[in-house]
Amino acid sequence: MRAFYFDNIPGDQRLPHDSGNPVSDDILKSIGLLHWHIPTNQQNQIDTFAEERNCKNIDTITITKQGLGDLYEAKLKIFYEEHMHEDEEIRYILEGSGFFDVREHPTDSWIRCELDAGDLLLVPAGIYHRFTLDENNMIKALRLFKYEPEWAPVLNRGDLTDVNPYRIDYLKSIAVSN
Repeated sequence: MRAFYFDNIPGDQRLPHDSGNPVSDDILKSIGLLHWHIPTNQQNQIDTFAEERNCKNIDTITITKQGLGDLYEAKLKIFYEEHMHEDEEIRYILEGSGFFDVREHPTDSWIRCELDAGDLLLVPAGIYHRFTLDENNMIKALRLFKYEPEWAPVLNRGDLTDVNPYRIDYLKSIAVSN
């Protein structure tokens, strides 16, 4: 995985938008974002990881233009809307590639994480983020869940979302007061 600050230049969200300013692992850890690279021929390590994180369910998601047909553009727009979750979002990339953008707090800068096959990403509950494919328009990933598989975004509505207990817990976990 490669991380860098998003350039904020308008245009296709699937473009790299690389500002040329890399983001260190220390910065990623400071906002609670964790990542590993596990070659896809060593997927047994994912089972061990899932057990350590108390993930009870794993499913596979494939996002392609062919697979989603007419819903493709609408789905990408939904995934790209800034949101958070009330549980960790854990993804292991099997094939293809894409971008997870996360809000650095307290700067509000977007950090873009470029993911490829073998990358495992843990996005903490309560962090604002968004997702998009890259120009290859294809990703296949394992989704790991502690409970039933569900993707339930809480859209960022500013002050209304900032009082969400998961958001408050997240900010406490990175030692930032709200």
